[in-house]
Amino acid sequence: MGVPATSPSGNVLTALSAGRLMPIIVLDDAAAAAPLAEALATGGANCAEVTLRTTAAEPALRTMAEDGRLVMGAGTVTTPAQVDRAVAAGARFIVSPGFSAVVVRYCGALGVPVFPGVATATEIMYTLDEGLDVVKFFPAEPMGGLATISALAAPFPGVSFIPTGGIKAARLAAYLEHRSVLAVGGSWLVAPELLAARAWSEVTRLTAEAVAVATQATHRGAPTPPLSPTMNW
Repeated sequence: MGVPATSPSGNVLTALSAGRLMPIIVLDDAAAAAPLAEALATGGANCAEVTLRTTAAEPALRTMAEDGRLVMGAGTVTTPAQVDRAVAAGARFIVSPGFSAVVVRYCGALGVPVFPGVATATEIMYTLDEGLDVVKFFPAEPMGGLATISALAAPFPGVSFIPTGGIKAARLAAYLEHRSVLAVGGSWLVAPELLAARAWSEVTRLTAEAVAVATQATHRGAPTPPLSPTMNW
């Protein structure tokens, strides 16, 4: 069993609720990790998720975690073995595309925050049974977006959502203004064509624009969703 990562970046949920943005990264070249971390941090991001979909993911995660300015997580995690590798590479939190009791319990044993993917009331109940009340809503847009979040939030008012999947910049404010949305995950900030072109200034510009939207949404009074009283994250 691995050992939980430590970092001066601080509490994971505090970072998410403060920044309210989670850039979702798919990297094919680990050499891009350092300039990408620089671009995101310069734009004002405070956390990011590297998906374990490529062979470059783990070294990229390690590089970005070592930079120290971003609270880094690992996404597309489906097994305990992946949890161990992600934590060893510097991940401070784990994100799964769906609900896995095995992964959730393994992360709990390690003391690593985990955000399982849900799309239905049944999956939310599984998550609550495991003592978690912050979930990834995925895939957000194909599953009905804000209308579905509102429908699910009605019977589960204590659950906070991190919607991810198909969300674009134009929809960011609407999601962030929903009282049950903790943060929004998005790949438009780090789109594959931007990474391939090494368009770091564009990544910084898009990130800064998204950070400004998040700040304005918060200032318009969108309440910060409740955080789990049972998890010391």
